[in-house]
Amino acid sequence: MAQADFCSAGKTGATLSVDAARLRTIAAVAMMRETEVLPLDRALGRVLAEPPLARVNLPPFDNAAMDGYAVSTRDLTGEGPWRLPVSDRVAAGDTRSITLRPGTAARIFTGAPIPAGADAVIMQERAHRDGDMLIVSEAPRAALNIRRRGEDRRAGEPALPSGHLLTAPRLALLAGTGIALVSAFRKLRVGLFSTGSELQEPGSPLRHGQIYNSNRVMLRALLAQPWIDLTDYGILRDDAGAIRAAIRRAAEANDIVISSGGVSAGEEDHILDALRCEDATLDVLKVAIRPGKPLTVGRVGGALYVGLPGNPYAAAVTFGQIARPALRKAAGLSEMPEPWIPAVAGFDYPRTTGRREYIPVTWDQRDAMGRPVVQRLGRGASASLGPIAMARGIAVIDPDMPHVSAGQPLQVEPLFE
Repeated sequence: MAQADFCSAGKTGATLSVDAARLRTIAAVAMMRETEVLPLDRALGRVLAEPPLARVNLPPFDNAAMDGYAVSTRDLTGEGPWRLPVSDRVAAGDTRSITLRPGTAARIFTGAPIPAGADAVIMQERAHRDGDMLIVSEAPRAALNIRRRGEDRRAGEPALPSGHLLTAPRLALLAGTGIALVSAFRKLRVGLFSTGSELQEPGSPLRHGQIYNSNRVMLRALLAQPWIDLTDYGILRDDAGAIRAAIRRAAEANDIVISSGGVSAGEEDHILDALRCEDATLDVLKVAIRPGKPLTVGRVGGALYVGLPGNPYAAAVTFGQIARPALRKAAGLSEMPEPWIPAVAGFDYPRTTGRREYIPVTWDQRDAMGRPVVQRLGRGASASLGPIAMARGIAVIDPDMPHVSAGQPLQVEPLFE
């Protein structure tokens, strides 16, 4: 190995709390600035860069909220019941300019424009028809069952704020206001690689001492977002020079580089050496999290680097708690989800204090307050795949809690609900 490829590495510095490590990671990333213009049919799952202005009012005219009869409340004074001749019929899509004749009613259908002079719609279930006459027993209040012009969005006003994810309902809102094109942030470029000479891809034969690369499959799935452009660099063997060259190449081509494995300070863990040889700025080296040690976060050139542990559950936890919030900020997303829900422990668990712990849980019952009564899965080993695969959520335990008792309140992050 050339001398330039060797640097001394170690996990020095203060241990950070999970919250502090998350904030440092978010602070180390720059928010996306580059944009592109997309038609709505190509914008699903992208991040809105500029608030689009509504081109028309939504709805564009006063319309009926349900099937019934359009009336004027001015005709329904004194003692009822009232008898009103049905003078017209108005369906959705009717382009006529209709004026309701005084003392009459108009048969109207959902979405149809309200005739001029009408100020309420009596739903058909509460109307009685006698031939061409409408019999009204109870006078409606003004504006009943009418959707007013512009009550959803006003023309010229922002239809959505920037930084919002363009979901199907949001795209429908934009279409309803006449918007055909949106300015979206370009996709976040993310590079991914795994390190370890023991790794083989699923489907390949295993030799003694080798394991299948489950982290690659898991992280690719976690990164499969419409706002991410993912480049998978595959498996890097435990060779310091090759790892250093791969980190440099990935950092030049991506906004964020994520690796799994090789971030300890052992003789075969070359990530820290490579980062220091590349003059990386290391912001996070030690975190009080279980599972999740080791974890490394820094900057290599213009890219954020996140080195996740090699053990699968530890990689899943650190990705969710540390990496994902930074990815969302980098992509321009302003909405930060708060997925934690209140739950209650259905188990006893003595533990060592000092690190915030995340444990896989499941549940099939709730307490009297409607909170899930969670059961712990597995023994918490960071290399375990079965517990996290079967978990309905992840429960968090505070660092200074020496014992979890049945009935104790917990916070849980659901995994698929």
